[in-house]
Amino acid sequence: MIIPAKRVNSINEYYFSHKLREIARRNASGEDIINLGIGNPDLLPSDSTIETLQVEISKTDSHGYQPYKGIDELRNAFSSWYKSKFKVDLNPETEILPLIGSKEGILHISMAFLNPGDKVLIPDPGYPTYKAVSELIGATPLIYKLEKELNWLPNLGKLSKLDLSGVKLMWVNYPNMPTGAQINKEGFKKLLDFARSNNIVICNDNPYSFILNEKPLSILSIPGAKEIAIELNSLSKSHNMAGWRIGMLASNTQFIQYILKVKSNMDSGIFKPLQKAAAKALNNPDFWYQNLNHEYAERQKIGFEILDILKCNYQINQVGMFIWAEIPNSVYSSESYAEHILNKAKVFITPGFIFGVQGERYIRISLSNSREKLLLAKSRILLNI
Repeated sequence: MIIPAKRVNSINEYYFSHKLREIARRNASGEDIINLGIGNPDLLPSDSTIETLQVEISKTDSHGYQPYKGIDELRNAFSSWYKSKFKVDLNPETEILPLIGSKEGILHISMAFLNPGDKVLIPDPGYPTYKAVSELIGATPLIYKLEKELNWLPNLGKLSKLDLSGVKLMWVNYPNMPTGAQINKEGFKKLLDFARSNNIVICNDNPYSFILNEKPLSILSIPGAKEIAIELNSLSKSHNMAGWRIGMLASNTQFIQYILKVKSNMDSGIFKPLQKAAAKALNNPDFWYQNLNHEYAERQKIGFEILDILKCNYQINQVGMFIWAEIPNSVYSSESYAEHILNKAKVFITPGFIFGVQGERYIRISLSNSREKLLLAKSRILLNI
């Protein structure tokens, strides 16, 4: 009998992996379920991005292995983008590392900094991958609470009183997923001071800065942040390129070298036409982002109307491509409520429990559906719930 590695038993299959299989199976049987769960952008990248891919894919030098740290043009484009949008100076040669989507960066960073038994601070509610990756490599997750009363920021005073010996890494995610909460420069400064005083590397996962957010902010804009911080970013949500798998991380030269040692043993570079097209996408004009946000704002209005029907409480100042909402007191749990809506209205909404204990009384709606689909979901819920 073949027995798998112990790490396989330390984690569960990603929630959306099996839930989307279920939805696909039910749709194949004729149920026509509307998926308001996963954040999978339905809009196209810019025309110039697509045109660049079409041109580059026909070139004879486009199909071989590529540099492990990405082509110069892409790193230069990321550098210019950070300077233009975040007012952050990054050396494209030594402080930027393109990724096959930022999700892989979570693994690479964890492998570069964590030994088995090291502790990792992980937010609750938060992206499940932070915890899963930590467990996969044998590190110990130390869950910290995001406080609703603090607009989903951690209480650093409470955190400082914990036994933080052995903590090497802290994951933060602002603008936050799933709550849609923002942070300001003072909030980032406090996080950095906490990390520095405890000798912890702080990682900000930052893919939602450009959706319904007028003031994109990077943790690296805080003076001295690069000494102790790493930032992940991605074109998946901000440029409608989720399936292209283009992301990046930025930090100081030494941290980049640590992570590159891991990454260079894991892949053989990103397909060159994708890199060329991504570089073009990073030069989208301001009106492209404005048009994208107008569409998301209209969708958000419908999402709020759906939540009103469901008698949920929510904050209207959320940013990003999701809406986070508290379920009614009369409802037993987020999972039971999501299943009830799915079975009665044929609409799938993400239950908040998958994001941690703090998400148990919440649900999350994705805005990566057309207004027409959202309106249809609204009518189904109105008639059936």
